Parts: sequence; C-alpha cells; structure tokens
Amino acid sequence: MRSLPNMSVVVPADDVEAYAATKNAVEQLGPMYIRVARLASPTIHDAETYEFHFGKGEVLREGTDVTIIACGMMVPRAIDAGERLAAEGVSAEVINMHTIKPLDEDLVIASAKKTGKVITIEEASYVGGLGTAVCEVLSEKCPTKVTRIGLPDIFGMSGAGGELLDIYGLTADHIIEAYHEM
Repeated sequence: MRSLPNMSVVVPADDVEAYAATKNAVEQLGPMYIRVARLASPTIHDAETYEFHFGKGEVLREGTDVTIIACGMMVPRAIDAGERLAAEGVSAEVINMHTIKPLDEDLVIASAKKTGKVITIEEASYVGGLGTAVCEVLSEKCPTKVTRIGLPDIFGMSGAGGELLDIYGLTADHIIEAYHEM
C-alpha cells in the first residue's frame, strides 16, 4: 500500500490507537489504509489521555544502544524486548511507528544517530513495509546497521495466530536474538 501515490498507511498498536487513528482519518486528504491485526493486542495507551499524531512516531522507551521500531501488534513485543534487554544491561529505545506513510523520518534519523543500530518489526511483509521505509530513509540520510523482522517475500501460511507469530519469528525473543546477532 505504501507504493500507491498519495496513500497514507497507518498500523495502530492497540484498540485505543485504532479508534484515534480512525477518527483522525477524516481529517486527512487522500486515501488512507489502516491495517489492523486479527489477533487481540494488549492495550498500551490510556484512552483518556492518548493523542494520535498522524505522521509522528511515538517514543515509548528511551535508549542509547539499539533502536527498536515497531508497528501494530508488534509494539507490545518490542516493549517486552526492550525491558528484557534492559535486564541484560542493554539500553533499547522503543518506537511505536503507527504511521508508516508518511514516515516520521526525523525521529528515525535522530534515534539511529543516537544508537547506531536499528531493528524493525512488523506483522506483515517487510518488503515495501515499515522495514523498507526505515531502510530507505537511513540509506539516504544516515547510513545505519538495520535488521528487519517481518515476513519475507512469501505467501503466508494459515493457522492459529499465536503459532504463526512463533513460526515467522515475530516475538520478543527474536528481537533480542536479532540484537545479539548485530
């Protein structure tokens, strides 16, 4: 969807963000694709205080050793990985990148400059998705080591959602493993 002209792409992390993004969609010009997961995701935002900022990523955890950029139902897994890495002495910055197009390039670049390593994780193909968008920005404006976690260029299998996340490596364990491999 990112490759379509004028198309905005939003991938909310939870029900609170999905509601806010849907309300915000009527204020945007042009078409918008809002991708939601079929599995329930833990609520990470407070419905009373959350403000959706179209095109702006959300830093959920400050860090200096690695940046983890996630969208959709991968955000809680990124938070978990950040906490578990902290227990190992690794300072992980965790970003909820709910808007993939337009991407918050300033935040991506600032975080990459600070940490020097970036991991992206998404519950869809990283080909043309969040991982590709981050790589495009960094390759042109701030060359940085990036590891993309998501579905490769394949047709996905059918099955129980939780099992598929494990099969495709869409877990906090795989984020932590990717960091150690970097």
